[in-house]
Amino acid sequence: MNGLTIMVGAMVIFFLGYRFYGRWLEKTWGIDPAALTPAQRFNDGNDFSPQNRWSVFAHQFTSITGAGPVTGPIIAAMFGWLPALLWMIVGGIFFGAVQDFTALYASVKNNGRSIGMLIEDYIGALGRRLFLLFCWLFTLLVIAAFCDMVANTFNGFTKDGAEILPNAAAGSISLIYMAGAILFGLYLKYMRPSAGVQLAVGIVLMVVMVWLGIANPIYLDGVTWRYVIFAYLFAAAVMPMWLLKNPRDYLSMFLLIGMIAAGVIGVIVINPSIELPAFVGFEVKNQPLFPILFVTIACGAVSGFHSLVSSGTSSKMISNEADMRPVGYGSMLVECVLGVLSLVVVAAASTGGVLPSGTPFQLFSTSVASFLTTIFGVPQDIAACILTMCVSALALTSVDAVARIGRMSLQELFTPSEGKEKNAVQVLFTNPYFATVLTLVLAYLLCLAGYMSIWPLFGSANQLLSALVLTSLAVFLKSTGRNGAMLYVPMTIMFVVTMTALGMSVWGIFGTIADGTFTFMVQGLQLILAIALMILALLVVWHAVPKLFGREEKTVKAA
Repeated sequence: MNGLTIMVGAMVIFFLGYRFYGRWLEKTWGIDPAALTPAQRFNDGNDFSPQNRWSVFAHQFTSITGAGPVTGPIIAAMFGWLPALLWMIVGGIFFGAVQDFTALYASVKNNGRSIGMLIEDYIGALGRRLFLLFCWLFTLLVIAAFCDMVANTFNGFTKDGAEILPNAAAGSISLIYMAGAILFGLYLKYMRPSAGVQLAVGIVLMVVMVWLGIANPIYLDGVTWRYVIFAYLFAAAVMPMWLLKNPRDYLSMFLLIGMIAAGVIGVIVINPSIELPAFVGFEVKNQPLFPILFVTIACGAVSGFHSLVSSGTSSKMISNEADMRPVGYGSMLVECVLGVLSLVVVAAASTGGVLPSGTPFQLFSTSVASFLTTIFGVPQDIAACILTMCVSALALTSVDAVARIGRMSLQELFTPSEGKEKNAVQVLFTNPYFATVLTLVLAYLLCLAGYMSIWPLFGSANQLLSALVLTSLAVFLKSTGRNGAMLYVPMTIMFVVTMTALGMSVWGIFGTIADGTFTFMVQGLQLILAIALMILALLVVWHAVPKLFGREEKTVKAA
């Protein structure tokens, strides 16, 4: 088997899925291109801000495309390339893209309300609070893990104090991107350029910022970068979307799409042979294929986190209901392409059926950087700087969205039901600045433990969130008289997979207690969070299932 066959074959299947299955969903549920969207009706210049299709796509794509599409498929390749490929194709088309599109659709049809707030309408107030608490805890995991990853990536020094140019240059580019995004946002708001002019200016600005960052590397250690990143997250969580988050996502899109394009072109031109076995076995390194494969590959197949972006931020930017399918369904399939690309380039770099040593990010960036050097003649050091920035942008463009979603989840958790007034505690916790600071402080404390103490729970928690979201969306579709049967199989499979994985994690932690290797800051935190997530998930499902399979009268609450 060669890389070209796998890459092109997967892309064709993804296109057919978007063209036929995505359109069938759109026709089944119904859209109204003439309807005023929540972004238009509630435009406040902050959270609600109507944007053109490609700006919303850029936000959705860059926000959901975190570390997962690179990390997950490469780790899962230990079972062979075929199981990973099949899960990304089936999961992407019938699980992940459906979830992202449905979450966006439900939110737009319900005044831009988040999944958590929708649950109150269709499941009940207690279900809403349980779900929002689950979401908020999940955002703490994401912020802590991704910030630690990015800070370590930007660390400009080795353990012995030597300077690392690619890391320092990537950090510098990222800082310049933050400042450039604000200038670009002001330009878009007050100059209102056409889509073509916006595209041209964005590309030129991106090239200039990358050049400036490479020419002026900033050498800071990981601890300092952690402070810088959390300061940026505070700004991204409270500043108007149009001023920082949207323009940064738009500019980052060029980096990410360029990285994917370079990888795909490299595979097409070089056509590497796959040196990894198609299938290794149902158990590898004492890890069973079920459920490990399905929680290892989250982004790239199905990710609960994506629904928080779809309903939390993107739904408040949609200016035409016809944009929902390309934004919700399409962006997920582009992420799946990145997942397949990661699998192909690393499988091709294997020797004797064994994956090369190094972290998934290192393996991916090294492989794609070699494509830039071999095909396009980009100097090796420049290629390394660009790819380091690209892979770090994967995490940073997700974590700034998560910081905003974490703030909003905490606010919504303490928002009283309709018709009730806020008490003093609710007033405090619904304040955007207090909610942001509390979220970031707790995430920072988790971050100090290191991402490896958090990451084992991330995949399971992420997939469990997808099960809860799919269940809640199925209730929404039924309650509004729409066909939701296509969600039943995905929600059931994801619930079984994730509860099994979390149960295995808890059992393993109890094993560390028995053999005396238990430490509170690692296994203790994992145990507390795992049990809390399992309990919350069971309670949410307990409240949702009767609504889904009961005989209540249908109540159409959405547009």
